[in-house]
Amino acid sequence: MICLKRTLTAMLTLLVATAMAVLRAAPAEPQAEIQIGLCAAANEIVQALDLRPSGAPITVWQFDDSALMLYGRGLRLRLRVAADGRSVLTLKVANQHCAQLDPALTPAPGEGKCEYDVYGESTSGTISLDVRLGERSTSDLLAGRVALAQVLSPAQLKYLRAVDGFWPLPSEIRALGPMHVQGYRTKGRKYDIDVSRLPGGERYAEISRKAPLADATQIRAAMEADLSRAGIPICADQSSQAANKLRDLLK
Repeated sequence: MICLKRTLTAMLTLLVATAMAVLRAAPAEPQAEIQIGLCAAANEIVQALDLRPSGAPITVWQFDDSALMLYGRGLRLRLRVAADGRSVLTLKVANQHCAQLDPALTPAPGEGKCEYDVYGESTSGTISLDVRLGERSTSDLLAGRVALAQVLSPAQLKYLRAVDGFWPLPSEIRALGPMHVQGYRTKGRKYDIDVSRLPGGERYAEISRKAPLADATQIRAAMEADLSRAGIPICADQSSQAANKLRDLLK
């Protein structure tokens, strides 16, 4: 009887291990972030959609040069600074095929992700790699006491060197900003909305929702229908707002 129990236990353990291995090996369903630029005053959007603030406002800086060389290469370096002075520095690399990444460059858990950004009719696989900075490192970076390259994570450095051949970073790159960003959510947390105010007074608003890539077209249609019912106009130009923000920050 004891031998039978041991055999059954061993078989069960093997089955569980095999099932877990299969689950780990199975490719994850591609995820997308569907984003729509809104062309209405911030207070109108808040009232029409009955929004609730999502956390405290943050300060956002972008890094590029006067020719927007990084953006032109499909790269973005963004620093999100919280009220306590700590920050997250994100490297975003566009035009990636999330299902066919080089295993050596695939972000490890906790390093980042690859998902698809959906703007209008455009869909782009985008790698995002984060590094968290303390208050002092954040202050030193923005004050120019440390170089941008000194605070990048090993994963960010590896991706810049191996994938884009964009190393070393151009010396003309500088911090552009600050942008003041307030996040909101709709009731039930169905949608996220970011309202950005730039130093020159320009304002941008964007609504987004994350969903499986296969459902992106259907989700976008539902978002547009919800906005129409709320009387919120969407912008005629539904390309990413990032380029317009960068151009405004250079003024």
